Amino acid sequence: MPLLDLGIAGAGLLGRLLAWRLARAGHRVSVFDPAPGPQPRFDGQGAAAFSAAGMLSPLAELDNAGPDIATLGWRSISLWRDIVAALPDPPAFGQLGSLLLAHRNDFATAQRVLARLSAVPGAAASPLSAAQLADMEPALQPPGHAWLLPGEAQIEPVKAMFALYHHAPGVQWHWGCRVGTLHDGALQVDGAESGWRRFDTVFDVRGLGARPTLPLRGVRGETVWLHAPGHGLLRPVRLLHPRHRVYLVPRPGDIVLLGATEIESEDRSPMSLRSAVELMAAAHSVMPALAESRILRLDRNLRPALPDNRPHIDVTPQRVAVNGLFRHGWLLAPALVEDALAAWARLRADAALPGPEIER
Repeated sequence: MPLLDLGIAGAGLLGRLLAWRLARAGHRVSVFDPAPGPQPRFDGQGAAAFSAAGMLSPLAELDNAGPDIATLGWRSISLWRDIVAALPDPPAFGQLGSLLLAHRNDFATAQRVLARLSAVPGAAASPLSAAQLADMEPALQPPGHAWLLPGEAQIEPVKAMFALYHHAPGVQWHWGCRVGTLHDGALQVDGAESGWRRFDTVFDVRGLGARPTLPLRGVRGETVWLHAPGHGLLRPVRLLHPRHRVYLVPRPGDIVLLGATEIESEDRSPMSLRSAVELMAAAHSVMPALAESRILRLDRNLRPALPDNRPHIDVTPQRVAVNGLFRHGWLLAPALVEDALAAWARLRADAALPGPEIER
């Protein structure tokens, strides 16, 4: 199969996954991104994937997403397992399921969530007694109600982003280069290497940088990074609450990540006292050992979302665009990349253009 010269606009999660897959197939890949380098910034700017919790939760996302999102999510979990196995220095990946918790006073909220899950065939949340929860997760204080979501998984985002970057063979990474305009087979670079660049195909995965071409909005996510030696938590936990969903995610290095799923705001400023206190108080209510943990970082970032909160793929033989992953970036990215590349290969074949070889 002929090898191609490919340009990628954006070095976030989608951009790194594409670069890794295409470079492994032997294609010549160039990636352009406005960030100063591949590392995270944790200042509300840069790739939102670094700020994410890395929960791979197809069942839990049925709370406000359709069954098709869950289907993509289950496929992505399988793809992530293969990707992690192929990386020489892999990120942590686990598939022990996740937990839904609710305090007794919030049982009505939990019932509404469980009703949405039960409406989807095959989506089952298994109720847990206090004794069962204590056996599975001794670090948790039984809050009143608990359920296991079997099969759900988690991945370590920061290390995964670095691994995809470091192990994409021969990729040319162009940092400090913002892509302003894309056409079939060409992209315009602003910054250190300004000018038009031509490729066999260009990939647009700029997230919010694709505005105004797409009607995107930023959805703010906030996280608290805690150092909690010996915390013992094994699974991601979602605490159901009438106003927001709080999650706790164990990370290597004795870290527990706290977060809330979404805030309809494009504010990139530091986290407010109210947000920080609410997150930490909610987490402490189900995991008392966090009282003596140390705050490592208060982070925030914006995730790109379209009006319907659904991902969008647009493919021509010489241009591929993927965007609008909303809060489902880590959950959906591998499956969306696979679908976009398959559609691209078919279109190139139909147009009698050199067909790409794609490494799985």
